[in-house]
This record gives sequence, structure tokens and C-alpha cells, in this order.
Amino acid sequence: QFELVESGGGLVQPGGSLSLSCAASGFTLHYDAIGWFRQAPGKEREGVSYISRHDGSTYYADSVKGRFTISRDNAKNTVYLRMNNLKPEDTAVHYCAAANVVMPTHYYRREDFTYWGQGTQVTVSS
Repeated sequence: QFELVESGGGLVQPGGSLSLSCAASGFTLHYDAIGWFRQAPGKEREGVSYISRHDGSTYYADSVKGRFTISRDNAKNTVYLRMNNLKPEDTAVHYCAAANVVMPTHYYRREDFTYWGQGTQVTVSS
């Protein structure tokens, strides 16, 4: 069974930073990309950032460009999301997800991701 586990969420003041981790485990460990998504209360789940397992290419939503950095450690089957200059509008449950299809990272859509973690809460508030 393929499993994704997120960690690193919490409460931070505006302008602060947090780092999230997404650890993949299970048989085959076959996936082609990992994505970070978030869902705020009353809103749809949105894609934040994606990274290719193979060439490390990345995608960022406009709302997080210049503030968030996604990275991977294939040896540990772990993907990280470093979030700087956090804003109250970043408050949401953050999920990581795995896609088993290869495409340029900016082409991925939510429906391409078939395995999901349980989510971790990020709250930005003073």
C-alpha cells in the first residue's frame, strides 16, 4: 500500500516561515511527481507547488511564487515545502499527493494525483 505522510504544520505569525515534509512509503514506491495542495474552509482544494521525481522540474502557483520552495530527496522518498513570508491567506490544511503520470510539471491538474496524505494544518495569525 502506497502511503504519504505530511508533517511540519503549525501556527506562525504573518511574515514567518514553516517547512512541510511529505514522506512516501509502501510497495513499489512508483510515482512520477509530488504535489502540494491546500484547502481553506469553504474553498476548493488548490494546487500550490509540484515537483518531478525524475528531473526535479517545478511548478508554483502565482500566489506563492517567490515565497515557497519545493525540493525533493529521492533517497529518502521525501518532498519538502519551505514556506517563507507567510500571509494569513496561506492558512489552510496542506496536503501532499502523488501522481503516476509523467508530464511537464505546469500541466498537472488535481485529478492527475491519485494518492493523498491526511493533511497538516497551517495557520498564519498574529
